[in-house]
Amino acid sequence: MTETSYLSSVRASYDAVAVDYARLFSTELDGKPLDRAMLAAFAEYVREDSGGGGRAVADLGCGPGRVTAHLNGLGVRAFGVDLSPAMVAVARRTYPGLRFEVGSMATLDVADGVLGGVLAWYSTVHTPPSELPALFAEFARVLAPGGHLLIAFMAGDELFRLDHAYGHAVDLDVYRTPPELIAGLLAGAGLAEVARLVREAGPDEKSRHGFLLARTS
Repeated sequence: MTETSYLSSVRASYDAVAVDYARLFSTELDGKPLDRAMLAAFAEYVREDSGGGGRAVADLGCGPGRVTAHLNGLGVRAFGVDLSPAMVAVARRTYPGLRFEVGSMATLDVADGVLGGVLAWYSTVHTPPSELPALFAEFARVLAPGGHLLIAFMAGDELFRLDHAYGHAVDLDVYRTPPELIAGLLAGAGLAEVARLVREAGPDEKSRHGFLLARTS
């Protein structure tokens, strides 16, 4: 699969903002009990489900590694993958005891059926909807039988452009996606819905937020 122009833009944009992004989002989960609850439920399923067992979890689009570290604190062996080398460099400096790799979540360097869990924490928001079926098939490919996926996304049905963010020029499309569409595409990839949550935007947020937990057969 050749790299499309949107991936190049995503990489360049997050390379540009990496240090400031990490600083601004260092306490992202504070004051968000519902977000933390979904992560805790995901971690418990990975730990306890007979299919997941003690297998590793991939945090795809991990950015500066804050959620990867949070998952490790919840008792799962999480590692991070991000398209941006600058983001991975920040993550490695901040969490030297954890594993972080540069890579594309669309073409993972992971064997079939080996992961207990996959986390996509807002990392699909720049993916065109037409690319989501192939992306979700890749997530399903690397999950072991009984493995779990948690995806967090901006809920809605809208595309908007970002040309400036976190104090830097960027070139990003951001997609708000209906939860029903996410659930349907996951089902098409062989991932059965376990639970979903949609919460309203917080005081400093502009979008409703969706969370969908799914499981392989």
